[in-house]
Amino acid sequence: MANNTIKQGVLFKELDKKNVVVQFDQEHASSDGGAVLLKSLDDRIKLSETLAACLSDTRQQSKVLHSLPELFRQRLFGIACGYEDANDAARLGNDPVFKLLTGRDVIDGETLASQPTLSRFENGVRRADVLRMAEGLAETVINRHKRRKKKAKLITIDLDPTEDPAHGSQQLSLFNRFYDCNCYLPLAGFLTFDEEPEQYLFCYLLRPGNASAKLGCLGMLKRLLPRLRKSFPRARIRIRLDSGFTGPELYAFFEAQGLEYVVGMGKNSVLLQLAEPAMDVIRADADNDIESICYDEARYAASSWPHERRVIIKGQITYHEGRKPKENPRFVITNVKGSPQHIYEKIYCARGDAENRIKELKDGLQIDRTSCTSFLANQLRVLLTAAAYVLFQELRLHARHTGHARAQVTTLRLHLIKLGAWVESSVRRIVMHLPTSMPYIDDWRHIARSVGAFPT
Repeated sequence: MANNTIKQGVLFKELDKKNVVVQFDQEHASSDGGAVLLKSLDDRIKLSETLAACLSDTRQQSKVLHSLPELFRQRLFGIACGYEDANDAARLGNDPVFKLLTGRDVIDGETLASQPTLSRFENGVRRADVLRMAEGLAETVINRHKRRKKKAKLITIDLDPTEDPAHGSQQLSLFNRFYDCNCYLPLAGFLTFDEEPEQYLFCYLLRPGNASAKLGCLGMLKRLLPRLRKSFPRARIRIRLDSGFTGPELYAFFEAQGLEYVVGMGKNSVLLQLAEPAMDVIRADADNDIESICYDEARYAASSWPHERRVIIKGQITYHEGRKPKENPRFVITNVKGSPQHIYEKIYCARGDAENRIKELKDGLQIDRTSCTSFLANQLRVLLTAAAYVLFQELRLHARHTGHARAQVTTLRLHLIKLGAWVESSVRRIVMHLPTSMPYIDDWRHIARSVGAFPT
C-alpha cells in the first residue's frame, strides 16, 4: 500500500493550456546525482575508509547483510545530502546513487539498510570506537593538508565551545546556567594554514551540558600537536581561545610546548586598575563626543601564576541606543610579539570566524541533531556530520577558481549535489544522465576534472 501511495501521480488542470500530469514512475533515478563528487573526494582522501576502520564489529557475521563500512557511508552521504536522520533510509534504500555511494550495484544491488538497522548501528558504538574515530578524523585532515601545504609557515588552532540544546532525555544533556537550558556543550576545533581564509574542522567533541569551556582541551592538544609537528616540522603553531579557556595550567602547557598563544581573559580588579590609563584616554574622548578605542599593554600575574605574562588591553566605551554608555575594557593574555592593536584586531578578533564555521555546521548539516538517547550514539552522529563537513570543505578546495570557491554548504548542496539523475548500468559501465539545463554545469565539470574525471 505504501509503495502504491508513493507512485500515485497527480493532475494539475490550470498550470497550462494542457493538463499537467505528474507521475512518480521513473525507476533507477535519483534526486542526488551530484553526490558522485563527494564520493570521488572521499575516495581521494580515504576519509570514510579510515573512520569506518575504527569501528569494531561484534555482530554474528553469518547473519550480517550490511557491513560496517556500508552503514557508515550510508549515514555519511545521507547527512551530506541533507538527510540528517535515519528515517529517510527506507525511502532511499533503492536509490541508485546511494547504492553507488555505498559500493553496491546501482540496479541489481540489495536494498540498503533500513532505519532500524541504522539505529542499531548508531547505538552499537563503543567508547573506544569513537575515540579512534576522533583521532582518525584529525589524522585524515592533517594528512590531506600535508600533501597540499608542504611548507606551511604558521598553523593556527581555534577551539570554540557551542550550545547543542536537548529536547528530550538524552544521556548527559545537563542544565547549563549560561545558556539556561538542558544541552550538550560540544568543543569544535579548526586549523588555519598561513593566511588562508578557510578554517578546517579537525575535531568536534561532544561534552556534558555542565562542562567547563576548557574540559578536554589539554587531552585533545596532547594528541594533536605531535601529529602537526610530524607533518609540519618547521611551522610555528599558534592557538587562539576565548576567556572561557583561562587557566595557569593551560598557559604553562602552551609555553612548555613552545606554542604562540592569544587567549581572552575575564575582568578582575587588578586588570581593571591596569586598564585605567587607556580608559582615561577614552573618557577624555567621550567628553568631547568622540567614540574611540585605545590599546595598551602591561605585565600581569595572578596569584597562582609562577611569573608575569603580557596582557593586551583594549579600552573602549560601548554605546547602545536607549542605554547609558558603558565602560567595557577587554583583556588578552599572549606571548606573541607585535603591537597591541595588531594582536587584538588582526589576530585575536579573527578567531571569531570559527563561529561562522559552527553556524554552517548547524544550519547546513544539523550537527546539533543529537536526538539519540545514548551519549556515545550522539557522539557518533556528530563525528559522522563532522566527516560530511570535511568533504564539503574539500569540495570548496576543488571549487577554487569557480563561483563556488566560498559557497556555504547549503549552496554547494543545492547547486552541485541536488541534481536529478537517471542511471543506466551495463556490463562495462554506469551512465548517469543529468539535466542539460543545469545552471552550474561549468563549475560541476571543473570540480569533477579536478578530482580525476576525464572528459568524454
